[in-house]
Amino acid sequence: MPSFDVVSEVDLHEARNAVDQTSREVSTRFDFKDADPKVELADNVITLSANAEFNVQQIREVLYGKLAKRGIDLGSVKSDPVQRSGNHARQTINLVQGIDSDLAKKIVKLIKDTKMKVQAAIQGDKVRVTGKKRDDLQECIAMLRAAKLELPLQFDNFRD
Repeated sequence: MPSFDVVSEVDLHEARNAVDQTSREVSTRFDFKDADPKVELADNVITLSANAEFNVQQIREVLYGKLAKRGIDLGSVKSDPVQRSGNHARQTINLVQGIDSDLAKKIVKLIKDTKMKVQAAIQGDKVRVTGKKRDDLQECIAMLRAAKLELPLQFDNFRD
């Protein structure tokens, strides 16, 4: 029986490359000369730090540009507010991996409301969609792409 998985994942290798490029760029830029800029990636969390809040915002803009060029959808990037402590500012940016249960339920409800001849099942942090015909599955993918959900979705593990 044909099936596919609906997932929301970030390519961590590309994210690491974007962080490295950002770190190299801000270390060589003149406007960050005395700002002590740092960009680090650890466990799906990017940490930006500098001497001033303005500099952290500038680093974030550079990072977002690098992520977009590397094909990472900025919808899967959630940033916390800038935290200040003394003469230092830092910001954490989370890379969202997987579909949470609320969004998975919403996806299943969308699929069932369209009355397509497919079944959707939540399996951990992904949703598996199965059907008898490949055309039904392709129609379901098109419908999910057209739906405006809060996370970017990828469709993988398509089996015939």
